Amino acid sequence: MQLEQTVSNVRAMMRQIKAVLIDLSGTLHIDNTKIPGAVEALEKLRTCGVPLRFVTNTTKESLSVLHGLLTALGFRLERREVFSSLAAARRLVERRQLRPLLLLQPEALEDFDGVNTEKPDSVLVGLAPDKFNYETLTEAFRLVLDGAALIAVHKARYYRRPDGLALGPGPFVAALEYATGRRAEAVGKPEREFFHSALAELGCRPEEAVMIGDDVQQDVGGAQEAGLAGLLVRTGKYRPGDEATISPPPWHVADAFPEAVEHVLRQLELQRSGSAEQAAGEPVPTSEG
Repeated sequence: MQLEQTVSNVRAMMRQIKAVLIDLSGTLHIDNTKIPGAVEALEKLRTCGVPLRFVTNTTKESLSVLHGLLTALGFRLERREVFSSLAAARRLVERRQLRPLLLLQPEALEDFDGVNTEKPDSVLVGLAPDKFNYETLTEAFRLVLDGAALIAVHKARYYRRPDGLALGPGPFVAALEYATGRRAEAVGKPEREFFHSALAELGCRPEEAVMIGDDVQQDVGGAQEAGLAGLLVRTGKYRPGDEATISPPPWHVADAFPEAVEHVLRQLELQRSGSAEQAAGEPVPTSEG
């Protein structure tokens, strides 16, 4: 299995990169602080003409709030370029005509405007610190115990805040799974379908795409399982040694987003000059400088 994944990774880089997926929190910014050089690096990446999608598991705020934050930080992006796990979760709810109990922060509820939440027949869990209390979790527990579907927007164990690492929704989803004996259905990263849906919008195959992110499991590991090449950055939730925790290891490891962009641009230049063999490289962790 490892050999097959490694061969797939090499083949991906022997083809021209036709799309780049970029994580947001921890990769471009941390809350209200942008990663140094990230705004300029994004502009530089845009000049190469390769389509981009910003793929995010952020569930604390709606798309409009998130877009406003990013543009205020100086990033140039359109709302249509953001592919979020909240949007994927809403599509699932609508497709199955569910009436969810929404364990979401008030800032995220805008993305579920118009969804029927009366007499819930399902539980949808995002990152909702204000909802992770005994009474609300007990309500969710009882619903799932009585047959309601348990849906996790994603199962990230932790994320990076300005004051350090903080619990993600994963531990709370795991608590409900343990208490009910039911397994949650996850929607966002690292689910294969999430990556494939983002690429479908660009008309791109997985082996023609690169994913840049700070989460070795959700961003890089998930992307590589889905057939993309994964590029890990040492910002956000990255911890020393993360690159050694997945197999195959990341296609590349960079100190931060600007260095990641430089690596992608070098690959594109090599491919466009016809040096496909040189562009392929070895899918093992490397670092800038």
